[in-house]
Amino acid sequence: MILFKQIEYRNFLSSGNIPTKIKFNDYQTKLIVGSNGSGKSTILDALCFALFNKPFRKITKNQLVNSTNEKDCLVEIDFSIGSKEYKIKRGIKPNIFEIWIDGALQNQTSSTVDQQKHLEDKILKLNYKSFTQIVILGSASFVPFMQMSTANRREVVEDLLDIKIFSLMNTVIKEKIKDKNEKIKEISLVEKMTGEKIDMQKTFIETIEKNGKNSIAEKEVLICNIENEVEDLSQKNNEKNNQIVNNLEPKIQQLLDSSKKLKKLSSLKGKLSQKIESNKDEHNFFVNNKICPTCTQTIDEEIRLNKINEFDLKLNELQKGYDELEDAISQEEKREVQFNTISKKISNLNNEISNNNFKISQLTKRKKELSKEIQDIADKIQNRNSERKILENLNSELETAKEKKAKNKEEILYYNFTHFLMKDGGIKTKIINKYLPFMNKQINKYLQLMDFYINFSLDEEFKESIKTPIHEDFSYESFSEGEKMRINLAILFTWREIAKMKNSINTNLLIFDEVFDSSLDFMGTDYFTKIIKYVIKDTNILVISHKTDELIDKFDKVIKFEKEKGFSKMLD
Repeated sequence: MILFKQIEYRNFLSSGNIPTKIKFNDYQTKLIVGSNGSGKSTILDALCFALFNKPFRKITKNQLVNSTNEKDCLVEIDFSIGSKEYKIKRGIKPNIFEIWIDGALQNQTSSTVDQQKHLEDKILKLNYKSFTQIVILGSASFVPFMQMSTANRREVVEDLLDIKIFSLMNTVIKEKIKDKNEKIKEISLVEKMTGEKIDMQKTFIETIEKNGKNSIAEKEVLICNIENEVEDLSQKNNEKNNQIVNNLEPKIQQLLDSSKKLKKLSSLKGKLSQKIESNKDEHNFFVNNKICPTCTQTIDEEIRLNKINEFDLKLNELQKGYDELEDAISQEEKREVQFNTISKKISNLNNEISNNNFKISQLTKRKKELSKEIQDIADKIQNRNSERKILENLNSELETAKEKKAKNKEEILYYNFTHFLMKDGGIKTKIINKYLPFMNKQINKYLQLMDFYINFSLDEEFKESIKTPIHEDFSYESFSEGEKMRINLAILFTWREIAKMKNSINTNLLIFDEVFDSSLDFMGTDYFTKIIKYVIKDTNILVISHKTDELIDKFDKVIKFEKEKGFSKMLD
């Protein structure tokens, strides 16, 4: 069981440099109150940040640092598991991530990612998703179990029942099947290649015995053809290279600056267009107004006509310049088209040269192979018995490959059977089916404790089936928000019971953030407080709420948060 003891944070969100310390295990029930923005929900982000390096709410890590002090953001959380005492320190500006066990700082040489994985897999043995389903219920970003996808529902339940090991085993088995299939492919390839070598060797021996010299003559003809083809490709490459160097590159050099000029001219065109529009506005002002609309004085007629003539001249000049600029842009656009056409032609020629060089390389390689084959034939004509020994060795290699292939195929049969048992429809489903009646029983028990009399059940795929006294078939989405909240709470309480029973995600901490302030009515709130006070055992429950007057007498301790000089302050 994870026994959370206390959390301490400073320069975290709205908290200042003076540390805020909250104990978890001193009272069974605590009520945290305060006005909006006072910092009462900061504990949720601090918890998730310390344990999982991410906030509870949908904000970035950089936003967690207090915006006034802008440094020394630090969260420390103390908890115990069995006889071991743990402390996690996590900070921003500077970045800190330390794991302390029984007062000793653990190895810091590992990467932050590896340290986080060790914390979740080996120490906490739960992930962020399960933590926010079993420990925290928040109105802001909590995703109820019933609103999760089927895959995420299964993941949460597998964590609860501690059967994720089967998924891990299934992953290992799938990797082994994959490895075996790859091995069979490799062996099949070796088998095929060895068979081809055997056929080639048989043919080669026959060739040696019958017409070795003819084979040498044919290969020499092939070598001659290769040399001619190489010479032809080299000549083509020289012609293409000359075309690039002597013809295309000089042309493209002349057009290099067209793109830059085009950008400058386009920019100038935009500025000139704005100037024309500005002058048009001023010209229209004097054409359309004989009285100033601002001061309501009459504009002198002579001044007005002079202004109109003056702007006519300006507009004519600007329009003439604009037309000339458009002509210049058109010319540069044509040059840019020429530049792109020539560039593409050069690229195509270079690709052709590269392809020819690749062909020359392959032909040269083939020529070497043929030369070696000629030498081998000449040598082996002198010694036929050694070739027969090679054939015997190849036949032996083929038999070995067939035996290995058969053995690997047999092993895959066993792996496939194991894979069938480990996948979702196998052992895990049988275990889940074993617990489903208990799950459904407990969910309905808590629903009845909250005065909500429906028959709620989950199947092995975690799809709900709901019957009410009025309706035979209902769905989760058919209910009001208050009724949905009762279902969410019933599922949460049930998951905690299962976690405690299985000791998979068993913890003393349970936090509700503003669950009373959104959907639960007075009766629902009353039933809920009775459950957490008298039904839920061995649990330290924190409730964050605005409903001070309604709830203050129902809790063992009340903590109030308020803002003082821009910083959150806890009044304990």
